[in-house]
Amino acid sequence: MTTDLPTLSDQQIVNLRPDRNSVDPSKPYAFMVEDECSASGELTKVATLFLTSSECAFRCTMCDLWKNTLEQPVESGAIGKQIRWALNELEIDLAAPQRQGISTIKLYNSGNFFDNRAVPRNDWPEIIELVAGFESVIVENHPKLCKQNCLEFKSLLAGRLEIAMGLETVHPQVSRWLNKQMCLEDFQEATQRLISHDINVRAFVLLRPPFLTEQEGVYWATKTMEYAFDCGVECCSLVPVRGGNGVLDQLQKRGEFTPPNLKSMESTLVAGLHMNRGRILMDLWDVERFVTCHRCARDRQNRILQMNQTQTVIQGDECGNCG
Repeated sequence: MTTDLPTLSDQQIVNLRPDRNSVDPSKPYAFMVEDECSASGELTKVATLFLTSSECAFRCTMCDLWKNTLEQPVESGAIGKQIRWALNELEIDLAAPQRQGISTIKLYNSGNFFDNRAVPRNDWPEIIELVAGFESVIVENHPKLCKQNCLEFKSLLAGRLEIAMGLETVHPQVSRWLNKQMCLEDFQEATQRLISHDINVRAFVLLRPPFLTEQEGVYWATKTMEYAFDCGVECCSLVPVRGGNGVLDQLQKRGEFTPPNLKSMESTLVAGLHMNRGRILMDLWDVERFVTCHRCARDRQNRILQMNQTQTVIQGDECGNCG
């Protein structure tokens, strides 16, 4: 790959975007109960809420999460209303969710939980009350925004706090191109600050960002997981890079970006599990978009799902078509 990658300004990134999706500020744009292997190795049920929130202040080149965000700050009270509405729709008993086998809640807001535009601090008391019955609460946040407010929120929770942060990649040139406005040391410092206050950390790791071949994509995702564990994270969440955000579509037309395939998703997950340093979870959202070989697709998807849930390597037969 070339070492000199094009630099895009925030405005250039925004100008390339397609239209946003229509979202309702009173409801999450998606919600579900999903199975996830816990840090203790048990398969647990997680209530996952994708909150409708204000757009992240950072304009990362690979991100498509802005599609389901608001262009204005969230109104006070809206986040609590969304949480209450979604848990009611999922028929989760607020007083005792663990009796239903649901021990964890994810409050993902397509950006930064500790950005006052996205989650008003005045809403914290209601949020704390709504999640009091859960053993663990997971939110997402930019490393540069992991300050004292994270520690204060954690002190109010009845359960544990886990913060998911985007490390993305340790590839020197690609990391700068992402426009994430942080360096690796920022991630390391944020991680160490959080774990020193008994807050768990998971890292988002990109699989095959632009300008990398399939083989390079797997290699750099593996190197990024190694760095994340060196920093002290407990879990790496692997995110296959997909198009659709404008910037990546332009690069794909020029042959400078191709999404990873299922074979790479499986081999990267296996490489992470072989490290035996913490949980590795492969994101299977829109997994059909990464199918390039229909002969082995279903078997690979099933193996990835099983490895996500068991954290155990499952060897599959070699595909006669794609290897």
